[in-house]
Amino acid sequence: MSDTEEAAMGIADDAVEVRARGWRTLAALHNLIETELERSLQREHQLSVVEFTVLDALNRQDGWHMRMQQLSRAAALSSSATTRLVTRLEDRGLLTRVLCADDRRGIYTELTAEGQRALARARPTHDEVLEKSLERAAGMPELAPLVAALES
Repeated sequence: MSDTEEAAMGIADDAVEVRARGWRTLAALHNLIETELERSLQREHQLSVVEFTVLDALNRQDGWHMRMQQLSRAAALSSSATTRLVTRLEDRGLLTRVLCADDRRGIYTELTAEGQRALARARPTHDEVLEKSLERAAGMPELAPLVAALES
């Protein structure tokens, strides 16, 4: 192998390592935030992070509904996991399913009034924990640059 080829491989290897390091940093920040959110939302509102995410996604539809597939993407869940989650939230009265008028195979999900109230009660906890978690992460040398990038 020539010196030029070795140098090119070294640069490529360095780029892969930089991306991998960035991914590990992002995963560490995500884990720190999600752990604190999960603990607080469960303790104070009996909601998981993913349940909060689903309620929030539906609320952002401004009175409209979402197809199950859209909800799966918003919650980063598989179709089957989304169906189970929607069933649990429906059993708790936080959302409801509606058949599509144009396509009887299509199912929409809507936030109920109780779901809106649950979200409104949980949002201050979510926002406070997120802010405190980011402040904590900003004090960690390995996470501080990522937090700074998020705030800019």
